[in-house]
Amino acid sequence: MQVVLDYGETGLPLDLTGLDVTILSPQFLPGLTDERQSFIEASRKPIGSKALRKLIDKDEEVAIVIPDITRALPNERLLNWLFEELAHVPSDHFLIISGTGTHRANTGEEWHYMVGERIYKKYSCINHQGFEKDTLSLAGTSQFGYDVFFNSRYMKADRRILMGFIEPHFMAGFSGGYKAVFPGITGTEAIMKYHSAENIGHPKSTWGVLKDNPTQANVRAGGALSSVDFLVNVTLNNRREITGFFLGDVIEAHEAGCSFCKGTAMMACQEPFDIVVTSNSGYPLDQNLYQSVKGMSAAAQITKPGGLIISASRCNDGFPEHGNFKKFLLEHDSPVSMLETIYTPGFEQLDQWQVQLLALILKKYRVELYSELEPELVKQAHFIPITNVRRAIDNEIDRLGGKARIAVLPEGPLTIPYLQ
Repeated sequence: MQVVLDYGETGLPLDLTGLDVTILSPQFLPGLTDERQSFIEASRKPIGSKALRKLIDKDEEVAIVIPDITRALPNERLLNWLFEELAHVPSDHFLIISGTGTHRANTGEEWHYMVGERIYKKYSCINHQGFEKDTLSLAGTSQFGYDVFFNSRYMKADRRILMGFIEPHFMAGFSGGYKAVFPGITGTEAIMKYHSAENIGHPKSTWGVLKDNPTQANVRAGGALSSVDFLVNVTLNNRREITGFFLGDVIEAHEAGCSFCKGTAMMACQEPFDIVVTSNSGYPLDQNLYQSVKGMSAAAQITKPGGLIISASRCNDGFPEHGNFKKFLLEHDSPVSMLETIYTPGFEQLDQWQVQLLALILKKYRVELYSELEPELVKQAHFIPITNVRRAIDNEIDRLGGKARIAVLPEGPLTIPYLQ
């Protein structure tokens, strides 16, 4: 038996012959027969909102927020359909903002990949710069007690449209909705506040949970400080085909999409496994180690304490080099010391939330990593580097005395297993 792990753009074949393996993949849904027509219908009969083309006047300036290069949203298709519906609005009235949050800016080549050459040339496209205070404007004070700044050009627009896709999220319950702007186009100080150790460590800040999730609550409270006129959220299958449109009011449409997603992407398991093999969904999500924590977190949901997680994530963009993630991992000698630093009263540092979640995983499980990172760096980051996934499985089976319960998540965090 062979499966292909989502790895980079080509995949990684894995021979499972002779093993007792449970394959955990999301329920496959075929793409919609006519995506364009489905978009048109959804935009004209949206959830909790006026029809898109009736919502925006020809003289209004429109800001559209899309994800950055680390997200697999089919922006080019969606934007083309959106511009068709808003054909009465001149092209120079649109601004496309990539919600980079605390990530690096997209390169010109990446913009071409994200939106297509025609759109990139015809429309104004900019990267959000959350570290540059002179590019931000105050939106207001969150109900959780901190000021929220958004991209100034977004704030100046007459109308605002958010685009994204919905999948289970390891902190906020689900992606999509207000996450496009909070943290997508937010200043770093507010991002630090909502990613506090208290919020991230809360048991409800986890996959598939919206109710009483403090991370999602902060996202919604911050995002709502500036009005959003229309949400364009979709669900996708592993071919990047659209399986559902959830357009309209930012809360109502998002919750409808989350409900749909939960029924297809989350899978109950009766018992934990000795070995769980995961990917990080391949390109573009597995470009760096920072994002790869998501696939590890998905695997951790069903791994026995002390068990082995094997992650196959290309990490061709490194840790990455920007931000504090790499520095934090390499400067601490153990997951326990990382957590001690993060839980120190008054401590705040960019990327601490990803380190916190990773440290909690590394404290409880052993994690082996198949990647393009230098093996010595992988060791310094508290992982075990491997060069062959099947050999790593066999070695662990031998260590356990010849028998092990094994699960494989070929699509990584596109499938979120949980113990029933």
